[in-house]
Amino acid sequence: MPKKLVLVCLINFLVAALMGLVLRYVFVSPYLPINFRYVTHAHSHVAMLGWVYLMLYVLIVHHFVPSKKPVFNWLFWATEISVVGMMVSFPIQGYAAISITFSTLHIFCSYYFVRLIWKNQRIKSKPIERLLKASLIFMMLSTVGVWCLGPAAAILGQTSPFFQIAIQFFLHLQFNGWFMFAVLAVFLYQFPITDTPLFQRFFKTLIAATLLTFALPVSWYAFHPILLWINGIGVLLQLLSGYYFILLLRPHWDWFWSKTPKIIKWMYALALISFIMKIALQTSSIFPEISRMAYQYHNFVIGFIHLMMLGVITGFLFAFLLNSRLISIKSKTLSFGIYCFTIGFIATEILLLIQGLFYYFALGMIPNYYWLLFVSSILLPIGILFFIINIINHETKTIKTT
Repeated sequence: MPKKLVLVCLINFLVAALMGLVLRYVFVSPYLPINFRYVTHAHSHVAMLGWVYLMLYVLIVHHFVPSKKPVFNWLFWATEISVVGMMVSFPIQGYAAISITFSTLHIFCSYYFVRLIWKNQRIKSKPIERLLKASLIFMMLSTVGVWCLGPAAAILGQTSPFFQIAIQFFLHLQFNGWFMFAVLAVFLYQFPITDTPLFQRFFKTLIAATLLTFALPVSWYAFHPILLWINGIGVLLQLLSGYYFILLLRPHWDWFWSKTPKIIKWMYALALISFIMKIALQTSSIFPEISRMAYQYHNFVIGFIHLMMLGVITGFLFAFLLNSRLISIKSKTLSFGIYCFTIGFIATEILLLIQGLFYYFALGMIPNYYWLLFVSSILLPIGILFFIINIINHETKTIKTT
């Protein structure tokens, strides 16, 4: 993988993490002269589009496109320009002319990326090709939610149910569709998976589950009992797809795990445990009381998003990077960075969960909650920074020895 492009992705992630740290600090020192909502927009856009999207871009081109045409490099930098534009404009003006322009540029870059991959990918494995193409279709489909925001805001207002559902449509298909399927494509690429009836059942149930579980966020803004039933069916299908996933991996797991270095095992364990927790939490949404609780208390929503973003998606992406030649996995500083990131992630998740339960049971605030959350969050950018330092140092050593 091109080192410069990977470093750009990680620097984007570092910036997003620092923005998240600023957002945590606002609750410690509320007199910080920033617009909380504007910085939140910047934080989420840079994390999703500057880190996950671009890192998946690099991985997909690296693994699945044998002919590395110059257009892929040009498109990467055009996409990065759109990310930097959002990084700078969102904290200043929120959703306005400049930030919307850069967001629109990113969408058009993503459409062109889909066209290029569809045309130039040369995947021999049919299951991996299906997962990749499904991820790209989900990515394009998710942008329908973005295109609906303008008319919805102008006609119905930003507080309307339709506007909120359009946002949830984009987020749901980005996280559970584009990001999840692309990560699975790269992960399963390491296994000799064939197009068996078992894989087809896994693939079909996962797609159906992804579509049907969108009923839950819809029910938050336009409640109807049938939506809970649709979500329930989607959750059961997701459990079934998880079972099929285990059956797919079981014949190859001992071989794969035995050849995987310890530090990479750590990241895969983080990603897979987070994936299981994600399924478990979505399964619990079958119960109406838990579904309402998840919506009413913001801690649970943030905790779930971070579980997906930092635990599942980033866990897999870090494991893929550790498995490349860009990083010296025997470095003590790298181990320190990974442990910092992991501890920071787990600590913030636990704090968000416990505080959400405190709110639900009317127990008030955890003592020093915001300070604890802020201090735990410091570990996240530290971990990312050590990743970056390791790649830079490893690059320097490689150049010197060649």
